[in-house]
Amino acid sequence: MKNSSIFQGIAATILVASLVISPISQAETKQTQGAEWAKYFNKYNAKGTIVVLDKRDKKETTWVYNQSRAAQRYSPASTYKIPHTLFALDAGLVNDEFQVFPWDGVKRGYSPHNQDQNLRSAMRNSAVWVYDIFAKQLGEQKSGDYLTKIAYGNADPSTPEGSYWIDGKLAISAHEQIEFLERLYKNELPFKVEHQLLVKDIMVVEAQKEWILRAKTGWQGRHGWWVGWVEWPTGPVFFALNIDTPERMKDVYKRQAIVREILQSIKALPSKN
Repeated sequence: MKNSSIFQGIAATILVASLVISPISQAETKQTQGAEWAKYFNKYNAKGTIVVLDKRDKKETTWVYNQSRAAQRYSPASTYKIPHTLFALDAGLVNDEFQVFPWDGVKRGYSPHNQDQNLRSAMRNSAVWVYDIFAKQLGEQKSGDYLTKIAYGNADPSTPEGSYWIDGKLAISAHEQIEFLERLYKNELPFKVEHQLLVKDIMVVEAQKEWILRAKTGWQGRHGWWVGWVEWPTGPVFFALNIDTPERMKDVYKRQAIVREILQSIKALPSKN
């Protein structure tokens, strides 16, 4: 009788566990390599990777083009402005999107950098000098603590010189970019919800009645990123692309061009036609 009771208890436990995990299985999670997407990279003569996580219609599908590269870590470049802004807000280095950072008078190669900035313009224009201020005020130790707190890539803010998210050791993979973006989308990062909402607001690139595109570019010189997501009433579609940029500035347009065509192919963005 004692053994019978134990068996019944185990059976009940298994039944409860199966009931708990069944909604996950019903989400129809699947993963595909997205090998057919090679044509978009070939069209632009680009070498790189893209990860797309489609969570529309209560389903979850992950496409990966170039799996080995998707798992490889690269400097985040200016995509790092997304978490960096959260750090600055959390540390009280900036109050809101209206606070002005006076231009330091140094003329830089990209003219939109040569003016006063606020959070919104610094994100839109990728004004590195604003974020250099944040990095200096935070210091390497606190920056490292924040990076570890959110498990961002290798969480290493060290650098011999220059901005550590461009010239330093900080690195993140395309898969890890997706994981970070999904947590931000859900307001699940260890920061105030209002700060996460603000960062998502200043990430808006384009919007129509039914969808919103939130994203950030990044360019390290040798490679470039475009990461973000498209919000639909039925759910979000996350993406993270990085490509080599051997022709430097001549190649940077390819980031958005490739992503947009891929998203259009799965109807995550409307076709221009």
